[in-house]
Amino acid sequence: MTWQRVLPVLVSIVVIILVAVLRAYSRTVAAITATMPLNVALGLWIVYAAEEGEQAAVSEFSRSMLIGIWPTVGFLVVIWLTARAGWRLIPMLAAGYAAWLLGLGVLFGLRSLTGP
Repeated sequence: MTWQRVLPVLVSIVVIILVAVLRAYSRTVAAITATMPLNVALGLWIVYAAEEGEQAAVSEFSRSMLIGIWPTVGFLVVIWLTARAGWRLIPMLAAGYAAWLLGLGVLFGLRSLTGP
């Protein structure tokens, strides 16, 4: 296993720990850290390394991430609404993931109708 594969995982672990520590000091900083486009950068790094920087592959992956962000936005909207409604964590997450799956289904449905 090479460092190019291990390092993104290690960086992810460090960010999770950082969010937990920052939460004690500032909810805002913890939220900003939690929503940083770190997974985007890590995914891009992995694809870039695997494809040896090939522009077409990196461009297609970036495009797919741009399209795929919308179900995640739906997830966050549902989490926010259910948190405001006073739901407990597990039902909040279940509703959020249901919204995410629905959004993903809509994207795949549109893609099958319109093509790639």
